Amino acid sequence: MTKKYVALIGAANIDIQGFSNNPIIKKDSNPGKIEFCPGGVSRNIAENLARLGIKTELITAVGDDPNGSLILDSCRSCGISSEYSLIVPNTVSSVYLAIMDDSRDMALALSDMTISENISIKFLESHYEILDQAHSIVFDTCISTEVMDYILSTFSDKPIYVDPVSVGKAKSLKNLIGKIHTLKMNKLEAEFLSDTKIGNIFDLENTSQWFINQGVKRIFITLGNEGVFYRDSKNSISYKPNKVSIKNATGAGDAFMAGLVFGTLNDYNPEKIVRFATGVSMAALAGEQTVNPNISFKYIKQITGEAF
Repeated sequence: MTKKYVALIGAANIDIQGFSNNPIIKKDSNPGKIEFCPGGVSRNIAENLARLGIKTELITAVGDDPNGSLILDSCRSCGISSEYSLIVPNTVSSVYLAIMDDSRDMALALSDMTISENISIKFLESHYEILDQAHSIVFDTCISTEVMDYILSTFSDKPIYVDPVSVGKAKSLKNLIGKIHTLKMNKLEAEFLSDTKIGNIFDLENTSQWFINQGVKRIFITLGNEGVFYRDSKNSISYKPNKVSIKNATGAGDAFMAGLVFGTLNDYNPEKIVRFATGVSMAALAGEQTVNPNISFKYIKQITGEAF
């Protein structure tokens, strides 16, 4: 395994997830189960990478409240370095609230990530060296457009991975697409950013080529139970894995991102990266928590049946 480290910039929060026992009845109280756990796109990616043996440096912002302490404690316990993160005085930490339907998929979610606005250009400049020495950088769109532009422009010599997080937050990437090395999106995010509609494999080819024409080096479009589509300047790959029993769909996209970062760090070819990243995503779906604590290189080989 490689000893290079990955710097991650973005959200870390507490996830509150409600799992409905039955089909959800709107505007009514639905019986179910409620769970709390650490979350946040960048933090989740960092935890998955740490569990896969990759050294990570998470740069995030938390409040000086019990949730902030819980987030930072969880980072330490799973091997994520968060020593360069910001603790904002007199501020509450971010919270993500999700309602899951009876098939364990998200019916509705709300997120309060306003604390991420404290991750400023000035703050990142104070940690220039740790970012400059990283093998690669991952960020999510909970940070401001100006900060994203600073990262993409200042560290353009290294692979930079971007997760749009949601259609609502993806709009901040509209004018930055051509600066991105690796863009991981779901279908809705890809449609929004490219102003296209994806209905079949030909649409996937055309949409992904549009991103390549803008200057993106690699495109990964996740398609739920239909698998994933990959494109770079030379290759396009469509991959659909075996079905897995879903216990919690939250965090599967973050796990996928961690898998493709891992595969790239270990010099996997594009097809192998797609298969490995899908395997990490499958492992996430099989766990109750946002990040499956069972995730490891050995577990991914076991769940996929592949040697890697």
